[in-house]
Amino acid sequence: MRIVIAEDDPLLREGLALLLRAESLDVVATADTPGSFLAAVAEHEPDVAIVDVRMPPTHTDEGIVAAVEARRRRPGLAVLVLSAYVEQTFATELLTGGANRLGYLLKERVGRVDEFLTALHRVASGGTAVDPEVVGQLLARNPHTSALGRLSPRERDVLALMAEGLGNAAIAERLAVTEGGVHKHIRSIFAKLDLAPDDRADRRVTAVLRYLEGTGSR
Repeated sequence: MRIVIAEDDPLLREGLALLLRAESLDVVATADTPGSFLAAVAEHEPDVAIVDVRMPPTHTDEGIVAAVEARRRRPGLAVLVLSAYVEQTFATELLTGGANRLGYLLKERVGRVDEFLTALHRVASGGTAVDPEVVGQLLARNPHTSALGRLSPRERDVLALMAEGLGNAAIAERLAVTEGGVHKHIRSIFAKLDLAPDDRADRRVTAVLRYLEGTGSR
C-alpha cells in the first residue's frame, strides 16, 4: 500500500509516517500544503491519501478541496480524511460522486492505533469508514430530518453502523442481534428511504449518503 500524507502539523505528520512505516506500510511522501500534496500524488501515484481537512493558507477547507481534486486527477484514489472537528461539508463535498474508498476520522482516533489501521485498510480495500463520533454528532444535530424521521430507533442504529462502514455480520455482532435481523432492518431502511432496487446505484451507499447529508447539512 503506497501512502501520501497531507498534514501541516509537523508532529502529527511525522508521527503518522513513523506509525505507518512501523506497520510495514509504504509512506512514499508527506506534504504540508495542498499544492505539495497534489504534486506528490501526481509524482508517486499512491493508493491512499491521508489528508487533514484544514490546511494552509486559510485553514478552512483546503484539505477537502485538495482531496476532491486529487480524486478527480487520479480516479480510484482512496482518501482518509482527518479532522479535529466534525465538518458538516464532508458528506456533500467529498462524497459527491461516490462513497467508495473514502473515510473520515477525527484526529483523536489516530491514538487508537488498531481502530485507525482498521479504517485505513477498509478504505484502501474499497470501503467506507466514518468515525462513530462523527455519525453520532451529525445524528444529534437533526434527528428528525424528512425521510430519516420514518426510521425506527433500531433502523437508525443499523444505518449509523452502515455509515461507519460495517458489514451485516459486524452490525449484528455490535447490536447483539442475528444477521438475518440486520438484513430485515436494511430492507426496511431501503423501503422507507424510497430506494428501489436499481443496478445503476448501490442502495447501501445511497442510504448512507442520504443519512449523512440529511443529518449533517440540512
